Amino acid sequence: MDFIGAGTVLNVITVVIGALAGMAIGGRLPQATRDVVTDCLGLVTLLMAALSVMEVLSPALTAAVGSSAPVLIVLGSLLVGSILGSLAGIERRLEALAGRVQGYLGRGRSDHDARERFIEGWLTASLLFCVGPLTILGSLDDGLGRGIDKLALKSALDGFAALAFASTFGIGVLMSAVSVAVVQGSLTIAGVALGAVLPEAHIAALTATGGLILVGIALRLLRIRQIPVGDMLPALVVAPVLTHLVVVLG
Repeated sequence: MDFIGAGTVLNVITVVIGALAGMAIGGRLPQATRDVVTDCLGLVTLLMAALSVMEVLSPALTAAVGSSAPVLIVLGSLLVGSILGSLAGIERRLEALAGRVQGYLGRGRSDHDARERFIEGWLTASLLFCVGPLTILGSLDDGLGRGIDKLALKSALDGFAALAFASTFGIGVLMSAVSVAVVQGSLTIAGVALGAVLPEAHIAALTATGGLILVGIALRLLRIRQIPVGDMLPALVVAPVLTHLVVVLG
């Protein structure tokens, strides 16, 4: 694959293959085993979240905004983004959309547990696959013609993650391939059209903010608290904007 967008195509293929493999084996696992798998996914998501949150200490971000501002930028991004997302009802709308898709795929069957599992699988996998530095940097590199090395690594990781998630959540994880195609495809097009869209400091702020959203996903997987992570998604847009404002005003 040596065409623009090849990295996203590869990523979508690995998610689909991983999800189909997970769906094939998932129905054969007892509920207790599925619960253990979900707990493991929650713990691994916490690890990935911690690695992303560490970007708050990024030298590029500190050099751009100072040593005390990064944490405040992440806090402000989450607060502003979550308020905007809550007012817009993003979590509710995403659940409604996922419910309609699940209903269509299920040919109208009414199964509340299946609907909830579909929504959780689609939302969790989509956020996990679409939030992080590899998503942004890899897609931009692909669009700029710098190769797909980052997305190739991400594809391998996402494929195994999709297998594990789909063994518990089923077809919702398979539908997350659409989310990957839309998000990474859009970023690749941005790379083609605009070049280096975000400076390193802005990406670090976005990644750290995304890491905290991943913590929310982990808490949901571990059944500790149903945090409305969908409502927090605007924070990913607010983070680089707020970072730019601090740089300009500073």
